[in-house]
Amino acid sequence: MFNAEKVKNDCIAWIRDFFDKNGQGCNAVVGISGGKDSSIAAALCVEALGKDRVIGVLMPQGEQHDIDMAHLLVNHLQIKHFVVNIKDAVDGIIDNIPNDLEVTQQAITNLPPRIRMSTLYTVSQSCNGRVANTCNLSEDWVGYSTRYGDSVGDFSPMSHLTVTEVKEIGHLLGLPKELVDKTPIDGLCGMTDEDNLGFTYAQLDVYIRTGVIADQNKKDIIDRKHKANLFKLELMPSFMPEL
Repeated sequence: MFNAEKVKNDCIAWIRDFFDKNGQGCNAVVGISGGKDSSIAAALCVEALGKDRVIGVLMPQGEQHDIDMAHLLVNHLQIKHFVVNIKDAVDGIIDNIPNDLEVTQQAITNLPPRIRMSTLYTVSQSCNGRVANTCNLSEDWVGYSTRYGDSVGDFSPMSHLTVTEVKEIGHLLGLPKELVDKTPIDGLCGMTDEDNLGFTYAQLDVYIRTGVIADQNKKDIIDRKHKANLFKLELMPSFMPEL
């Protein structure tokens, strides 16, 4: 049985310990999208470090239809925040690609999260910070992240917690319900996570924790995605010479 209160408290203690060992006096820098994961990661950091040591970074790409959710979060937590619009950076790269290179739609889709991560590290290095990774176990299990984009960071408080578990913790942290229960969208193509994936997080989370899923087709999809995306969670392969 998942004990959300215990896991929340243990996670807060883990964050404190990470900063004691890897950056005493440093700030936690969190990319704030307005979704549950960045909201809960930021709230955990506030509980661990205090609001004065947590910095939010809002990174819309031009107009962001749910930017009000990101502002709701930083105002609720009363944390310092910066707004960096990445539209010109994304457009600048795409516009300067040579004409004889046909850029794939997938490359275009994954460019903004990589620009956002560069932005987070720019802020972090300028504010004595450590960048929070906001991924959860469910997304990581099926590779639902951008390599060298939202898949990275300096510390990861939720990467071993499923979506269901993360949401339980979010409610315990006293976050506004509309942030914790907000329908997750990928922020890339405008579709919901579950529409993109082909199964629900509830189905995925039960399968991760118990190995049980009634729909064989969905099981096959999950297994295929998990196997194909394991490389995202591994260190870069490196040649080891025999000396």
